[in-house]
Amino acid sequence: MINPTRINLINPRRGIVRARKGYSILKKKREVLVLEFMKMIQQSTKDKQYLYELMHKAYKTVGIASTYVGTFELEEIAMHMSEAKPITMNVKNIMGVKVPEIAKAEEAASVDYSFLSTNVSVDDIRISFAGVISTMIDVAQREQGLRRLVLEIEKTKRRVNALDYIVIPRMQNQAKYISMRLSEMDRDMFSALKHVKKKLEAADAAEEAQLAE
Repeated sequence: MINPTRINLINPRRGIVRARKGYSILKKKREVLVLEFMKMIQQSTKDKQYLYELMHKAYKTVGIASTYVGTFELEEIAMHMSEAKPITMNVKNIMGVKVPEIAKAEEAASVDYSFLSTNVSVDDIRISFAGVISTMIDVAQREQGLRRLVLEIEKTKRRVNALDYIVIPRMQNQAKYISMRLSEMDRDMFSALKHVKKKLEAADAAEEAQLAE
């Protein structure tokens, strides 16, 4: 039970002011995160569709190339292809959320398979799959960003709801209870003082009556 004092009334009232400010900030943060999430999910949908189209075209180039140089030769060329350079990952900050940002590796300046085949269709495969890899990185980057944004949106939503439905109402009830108890105590004190005043007035009147006799 809270002791109904003036100091204990000030504390929840100050807490309510701070909680409301925090509620307003978190609500704005949630709105910004949701907007960012919607933008990212739209772009991710477009990227996935574009990736599907690129992969379809890339595998078509493999079919075309195999008709020119043969499947065995394509496998030999694939064995002599230079390995893809490793990607590097940075972090981008969106309203306190750390979203991964993948840096794409630069394409190799030279091609190691040139001594085996000079057919243009083989170059088409390399170019097509380079586009697939680049778009795949974009999709992976946005998918990871979306996952982290969803987690942060849920966490922010829980905090907003906790402030709105638990913390602020609890402090309001505390302040209301203390205020009511203080008002009751003031009324009781006023009644007691009034009663004492009447007694003192009666005592003074009796004393004056005795002196008058």
